[in-house]
Amino acid sequence: MGHPILRQVAREFSFEEIVSPEIQDLIETMKATMQAASGVGLAAPQIGKPLQLAVIEDMDHRNLNAEQLAARDRHLVPFHVSINPRLYIDESTGNAEFFEGCLSVPEFVGVVPRAESVCVECLNERGEPVVIQAKGWYARILQHEIDHLNGILYIDKVQLPTLMTAENYSKFMQKSVKEIQTE
Repeated sequence: MGHPILRQVAREFSFEEIVSPEIQDLIETMKATMQAASGVGLAAPQIGKPLQLAVIEDMDHRNLNAEQLAARDRHLVPFHVSINPRLYIDESTGNAEFFEGCLSVPEFVGVVPRAESVCVECLNERGEPVVIQAKGWYARILQHEIDHLNGILYIDKVQLPTLMTAENYSKFMQKSVKEIQTE
């Protein structure tokens, strides 16, 4: 947090750049970085690269029980790449409020309202067009990472009274957002 690149709109890049060895190496580096940090997404600006590139993977749900997975509408999301994404919000499904954290804002979490359902048009790591229809937690991850590409951090959207340290959150994480907000 505080690095100027995190507040810039990242630049799009061409097919030639996407398939270049440099970008392919960057994708592998981002994947390893995200996995080492136990993250579910990582945008290029988070590692100092002002590029429209994000990697996403949500495969480890060991710390969540069945009730938490259902409440978040959270399912396994295999590794994939989103380049030059365009986000379309499905207004008909409404918003959901859940705690979010971020590798760029370590040690804090807070409640962020996000659309329940989105569509993302982007390119994959081969420069091929992809359309992603996502709902629940997957939609949240996509919105969070695409925000990074537009110079927006989750703390810009967080409900400030809910912002807390990760340590305190770990004490309350078995409770619902509503229960935590009313304590």
